[in-house]
Amino acid sequence: MPLFDLSEPSELAEHRVTATEPDGLDAWWAARIAAARAVAEPVSLVRHDELAYGPMPVWDVEFSGDGGDRIRGWYLRPAGSEGQQLPIVVRYIGYGGGRGLPHDHTLWAAAGYAVLVMDTRGQGAKWAIGATGDPGRTPAGPEYPGVMTRGIASPETYYYSRLFVDAVRAVDVASELDGVDPARIAVSGGSQGGGLALAAAALCGDRVRVCHADIPFLCDFHRAVRITPEAPFTEISDFLAQHIDLVPAVFETLRYVDCALLARRITATTLFSAGLMDAVCPPSTVYAAYNEIKAPKEITVSPFGGHDVPRGHVERQLRHLRDHLG
Repeated sequence: MPLFDLSEPSELAEHRVTATEPDGLDAWWAARIAAARAVAEPVSLVRHDELAYGPMPVWDVEFSGDGGDRIRGWYLRPAGSEGQQLPIVVRYIGYGGGRGLPHDHTLWAAAGYAVLVMDTRGQGAKWAIGATGDPGRTPAGPEYPGVMTRGIASPETYYYSRLFVDAVRAVDVASELDGVDPARIAVSGGSQGGGLALAAAALCGDRVRVCHADIPFLCDFHRAVRITPEAPFTEISDFLAQHIDLVPAVFETLRYVDCALLARRITATTLFSAGLMDAVCPPSTVYAAYNEIKAPKEITVSPFGGHDVPRGHVERQLRHLRDHLG
């Protein structure tokens, strides 16, 4: 993939999100999150396949997300960590994938951290298996295959409004698990998972100490849907090519879930990554979020990188966690 977006450091450093915040954004999110917390039921933890994982304890988790919907996940701890109060990494999944299987997430436990993996409602059939449906509460209407346009005519019914609340509730759950130090929480993910990490860090405030957002999706929608030739952003542009009458409503909805706008609220120490040849999450959209963060931050830039992360960046993340979570 050749360079197609902003690529000069000076251009990227100056780029800002192209949308404006809707009035009352903080109050809107606070009310939605409070409503989810009000109907939350107890967390379920069931020990998973002790024979397979031996000394590394793994639990099948179920908790209440947006609207009380039950969300699945995995909880892993390092071998021999009984009785210890550990820092925890809350992991979010990329587009089309689900929570997968516990062995997909053992790196963080092997490095000494507790890990809570959040399944992604209504996904998990493309490259990693999932176990959570999306009850929706969305009014009947057209949508493009995928989830990008599900309920998109209103922020109240939009799919990502539900998913962002799920991400916040995952942080709530992580902070209350036995053997977890609630003062040492990190959120982490790539692509869609990176966007969810940004949303969770923004909406949870100083409860999140570290945020890792690799090639994050869901940033600077207004620019992304106009310049990227690749899915999933093209689900929205293809949808609007047919539903011209919905253009104003769709872009109004997207202002509520734009991670570049929400990023202004992040207080966590943050580590990004970006690829300058990334056609899925264009680098300008990643920088739109990065440039809004006032908290301590760093970014790894791959000049020839597409929608992937250099292998060495993972070791940088582990060092970053060690520096800021212990």
